[in-house]
Amino acid sequence: MAPDAIRELKHLQELSHPNIISLLSVFSSKDQNLNLVLEFLPLGDLEMLIKDTEGVRYGAADIKAWMGMLTRAVWFCHENFVLHRDIKPNNLLIAADGEVKLGDFGLARSFSDPYRIMTSNVITRWYRPPELLFGARHYSGAVDIWSVGLVFAELVIRTPYIAGDTEIGQVNLICQAIGTPTEENWPGVSKLPEYTVPDPPNPVRGRDHYLATFGTAGHEGVDLLMKMLILDPRKRITGREALEHKWWAADPKPTRNEDLPKKQGSSSEEKIGEDLKRRPGVLDDDRGPKVARKLDFGGMK
Repeated sequence: MAPDAIRELKHLQELSHPNIISLLSVFSSKDQNLNLVLEFLPLGDLEMLIKDTEGVRYGAADIKAWMGMLTRAVWFCHENFVLHRDIKPNNLLIAADGEVKLGDFGLARSFSDPYRIMTSNVITRWYRPPELLFGARHYSGAVDIWSVGLVFAELVIRTPYIAGDTEIGQVNLICQAIGTPTEENWPGVSKLPEYTVPDPPNPVRGRDHYLATFGTAGHEGVDLLMKMLILDPRKRITGREALEHKWWAADPKPTRNEDLPKKQGSSSEEKIGEDLKRRPGVLDDDRGPKVARKLDFGGMK
C-alpha cells in the first residue's frame, strides 16, 4: 500500500468532525485495489469559487463563514495531534448544504512525539511556511496555520498571494510580501539547514501594508491574518487562539451555510473526481505562469 493511502485511512478513521471529510467505508476489490468510500461533496472546492471571478461573487461575511469552517477543522486536527500538511483551497471541499470540509489527508501525520524527525518536503509550495522551506525537521501545527493564513489571503484577493515557481522563488516572495526572516525577528532561523535569504533583508511588513492589500477583511480580520503569517512559528497564532480571536464577533456576521455562494453547473463533480486521483501536495500547474504575472512586488522596498 502507498504511504499516502495508509495515512488517509489512519487519520480519517480517527477524525470525526463536521468540517473534515467523512470516511464511510473501506473495501478491497479482486484486483487488490483498496477503495475508500468518502462522503459525497458535490459542490466542488474553494479554489473553483475563488477562480470564478465572473460567475461567483462573494463578500466579507462569506469569507468569514468559510474561514470559520477551515479554522475549526484545523483546530480539531491539532487537538488530536494530527498535522494535515497540505492545506490549500483545492483541498477544501463543499458539501451540498454549503459546509466546507477539509479533505486529502495523504500527507497528514501525527506529531505527538516532539523528538521524532519529520520531512520538510510537505505542503504544496505556494502554501508552504518558511520553516519548511529552510529544511526544518522538527515543527508543529504552526505549519498548517501558515497555510490557513495564505488561504485567507487568497479568499480576499482572489489570487494566490505568494506563488513562487521554485523553492528559492517562494522564499524570495515571502521576503518581499511578509518580510525577511532574520535572527532579530526569528531567533535561531539561521541555524536551519537550508536557510538562505536574498540580500539586503526586507523589514517585516506592518499593519498599513496588510490593510492596503486585505482591507476588505476589516481591521480585526487583518489582525488575525497577520498573526497567522508571523515568520517565527513559535510566535504564530495557534488554532485554538485563532478561534478565540475577536474577528468572529465583529461585523459582519458569517453568512449562513444555505446562503453561501455556490458554483453553478455539473463540472464540479468531474473536477472532484480528477482531484481525488492527484497525488497530495501537487500544484495545479496551469495557474503558475498566470499568477506569477499578477503578483507585482516591484513597488515594494
